Amino acid sequence: MLQLVQQMIKLRERQKKILGFITENTITGVSPILEFINKNDVEITRFSIIRDLNILIENNLVEKVGGGRSVRYKQKEDNSLHKYIDIDDYFKKHQDERNLISKNFEFNVFEKIKNLFTNEQLEKIDSLNYKFEENIKKISPTIKKLEMERFIIELSWKSSQIEGNTYSLLDTEYLIKNRIEAEGHKKEEAIMILNHKVALDFINNNTSYFKIVSIKKIEELHKLITEGLGVNYGIRKSPVGITGTNYLPLDNEYQIREAIDKMMEVINEEKHPIIKAFLSLALISYIQPFEDGNKRTARILANAILIANNFCPLSYRSVKEIDYKKAILVFYESHNLDPLKRMFIEQFEFAIKNYFRK
Repeated sequence: MLQLVQQMIKLRERQKKILGFITENTITGVSPILEFINKNDVEITRFSIIRDLNILIENNLVEKVGGGRSVRYKQKEDNSLHKYIDIDDYFKKHQDERNLISKNFEFNVFEKIKNLFTNEQLEKIDSLNYKFEENIKKISPTIKKLEMERFIIELSWKSSQIEGNTYSLLDTEYLIKNRIEAEGHKKEEAIMILNHKVALDFINNNTSYFKIVSIKKIEELHKLITEGLGVNYGIRKSPVGITGTNYLPLDNEYQIREAIDKMMEVINEEKHPIIKAFLSLALISYIQPFEDGNKRTARILANAILIANNFCPLSYRSVKEIDYKKAILVFYESHNLDPLKRMFIEQFEFAIKNYFRK
């Protein structure tokens, strides 16, 4: 299995110090780094510093300049969308203590979201998806139907769990297959799960419908995913707040429509389905066009785009809900997409490995 990204990296304290030193000094060699570390830490060897530098290079945080004895290191030139953020450190600060790049929605985010994936990443994604396409051709219609059923159950469970739903995976399976609700749970939890099933069935029955994105199509998915939950349909007309962050989405219906129009323009201009899907996932969550159900709609739309283009959909089964929420909050507050992108790619790899296998 091709590995597109390392797992959500957590730098050791010494590696954080090295990264900070390089950032402050613009460009530097091994010796100054070694001197700095040995002044402020347990004495270590040059070899250990080089090993730490290689880890920083592998994770696109630092780049090497020159070679031989004249080799130097500098911070990877990149915008705020891709800079490394230590999630644990970031959320040690209370939401009122964190410095937001902007407390309010910013339209310039559409200009920032360029070159999200490298050519190498896209080539490897295509290679992985080729395996998915080959598997789909070789498995029987019965197995394909069963696999899609399993996928729908697992996505309905995990997507609902991310939103606070307390159904277990087995309870979700029993609910979807038998329409029998689990005891000790609210009616709304069953409705939320079954709405996922309805939305995914709609996507599977209208696959080509989502090759082009429009407000109408997004609103249709939102209606399916929130039916019976007391949520008003259509673009919201009042402000919303988001738990855990001081970020404030747009509160003007006309500006929200303007943001959605711009989002659709950006998505429809992209050629690669994985980029289209990822932008849908991130930007609907950021814009928050509806009074509720935004992240669910984003996950469903992203999968609709993947399925429409014969790409493997994502169930998010192995994601911890708190990690998903933190990755989204980081984007809201700092416009940094690196944690969400890593999670997205990891889940694509996970889906290729675990669904529709011959």
